[in-house]
Amino acid sequence: MHLSNLKITNFKSYTNADIDFCAGVNCLVGNNGVGKTNLLDAVYYLSFCKSFFNSIDTQNIRQGEEFFAIHGRYEGLEKQSVQVSCIQRKGQPKQMRYEQKAYKTFADHIGRIPLVIVSPTDQILITGGSDVRRKFLNGVISQTDKEYLQNLIQYDKVLVQRNRLLKQFYDDRYWDAPAIDIWDEQLVRFGTPLFSTRQRFLESFIPIFNDYYNWISSQSESVEIDYESQLIENQDFAKLIEEAQSADRYAQFTTVGPHKDDISISLSGMPVKKFASQGQQKTISLALKLAQFQYIFDYTKTKPILLLDDIFDKLDLERIKQLIRLVGGDRFGQVFLTDTQPGRVQQIFSELPNVEHRIFNITPEGIEN
Repeated sequence: MHLSNLKITNFKSYTNADIDFCAGVNCLVGNNGVGKTNLLDAVYYLSFCKSFFNSIDTQNIRQGEEFFAIHGRYEGLEKQSVQVSCIQRKGQPKQMRYEQKAYKTFADHIGRIPLVIVSPTDQILITGGSDVRRKFLNGVISQTDKEYLQNLIQYDKVLVQRNRLLKQFYDDRYWDAPAIDIWDEQLVRFGTPLFSTRQRFLESFIPIFNDYYNWISSQSESVEIDYESQLIENQDFAKLIEEAQSADRYAQFTTVGPHKDDISISLSGMPVKKFASQGQQKTISLALKLAQFQYIFDYTKTKPILLLDDIFDKLDLERIKQLIRLVGGDRFGQVFLTDTQPGRVQQIFSELPNVEHRIFNITPEGIEN
């Protein structure tokens, strides 16, 4: 499966663009600020129904325009050629279309075009809060497990309602235990399978991560990933949340549950967030993303599209060559990468003549192949 053609209108910095891509490595080169990352974001939109960089859809409409449209033609998707579109008009709901047919819910589209993005912001997986790592877990699993995605959506809705009720009771100096119990039952219904699915996922994912980390780092130090959840010690979520009702009442929010889960990452027994170098942190975050690719492929038997945004900031030239050799081989599918130096990209591919590739020069005036 690969994206053969992309048409965009009034999207971010672009008025119009119509680009044909190869099934191998597509290199978007040009100075900073010319729109390389915007093209990657358009590709990302067609997989996830949203931007990777800006969650407010209307802010991705080109300034002064009333809408944006992204159309992608995919070859080999469900063994045929299909068009996927995303259209956002000011003042109207966003539309995702598959062969001109609009989806009823965006969740129906997630996982249909698997995609993994590697960006300079990935280091936040190491340095950021638990919400960032939960988002990573949810993103990987949701592309491979529709039931998990539905449970996650429902759990989040129930959590919002329960927290709203807790806040209302606190403000009104009133407590209605039966009303809370109703929401507790729903949290348990949707939260318990979230926990068990995350456990199974990490059992499969961690060995894949270790393989990629060892390949990238070529070092002997060991990286450990551990699942942190309040449900590990007490897997009876119903009992756990019942015991927490008193604390929740005064905290005005739900203090226990899968929405508090995290993964801890340590290097030779020391937390990477505090003790790893920036280079080590970048290597770990890159290994996480490549492992995400491999896990999705192993599970779905479809190679995700791989977006590599500014990876030259992560690795030295020899590592870049090694990475391009890897992603340009049979193990990976279609790849998009950005760089600011055309000469560097040309040098790399001159030494890798067997890797299918196409270089696009991005300038303020347009796109040249």
